[in-house]
Amino acid sequence: MSGDVAITLRNVVKRYGDHEVLRGIDLDVRHGEVTCLIGPSGSGKSTLLRCVAFLEEHDAGIIRIGGAPLGFDERPDGSRIRLPITEIARVRRNIGMVFQQFNLWPHMTALGNVAEGLRQVLRLHKREAHDRAMAHLTRVGLAERASYYPSQLSGGQQQRVAIARALAMDPKIMLFDEPTSSLDPELTGEVLNVMRDLAAEGMTMLVVTHEIGFAAHVAQHVVFLDQAQIALEGRASDVFRKPWHPRMAQFLETYLDRGASVLLGN
Repeated sequence: MSGDVAITLRNVVKRYGDHEVLRGIDLDVRHGEVTCLIGPSGSGKSTLLRCVAFLEEHDAGIIRIGGAPLGFDERPDGSRIRLPITEIARVRRNIGMVFQQFNLWPHMTALGNVAEGLRQVLRLHKREAHDRAMAHLTRVGLAERASYYPSQLSGGQQQRVAIARALAMDPKIMLFDEPTSSLDPELTGEVLNVMRDLAAEGMTMLVVTHEIGFAAHVAQHVVFLDQAQIALEGRASDVFRKPWHPRMAQFLETYLDRGASVLLGN
């Protein structure tokens, strides 16, 4: 139900050697809402997303997905205990992720890319996997490209196949790591339109993005990361309200130069 917490992070820390990439992150993502992570390169956005997907193990703190701990749980004395692999896999099944790069199998058609996980992970029969894959290609507007190979598709179409592949696994939460960063402006729009449709359907989404207009208009919650910490967060209308937080103003300068002032309605 919308309003319940889908993702919880408490005092999450991630280090690479002596370099602290995430420093004491506290964040709630609610069911049915879009939360956008914005901020300068190197601020920890993608690392945070990878920790939520448990593609990276956080060094301290607790992450919960729908109330269930992911990777580690907390003992009564405050120390952490690592959870069994089977429990980690069970919780991760609630998460779908779309990356910057499309990561499609080049030797498989669009249909094959979407159906493969259904057969190998969910163990669906070939016909059922085919029908479910086609339904999700239709959902992202690519039914007529089902027999095309990745090399025959535009970048925007490849990314939509990647979205269909993630959605076909029936996740409760979708994570997007700068899904339009490798696309030119014309192709960016078709991917953002699919994401807008998902938002309208009530999909819970955590999105790392540099598309400030998307964050301003689609997200219910915007989180601005800077130097491994959350510098500012709140409803989009509050985060993007003038006068901006000084660090936010500095960050937005580049986007205002590219016309984001129009996108933000300023």
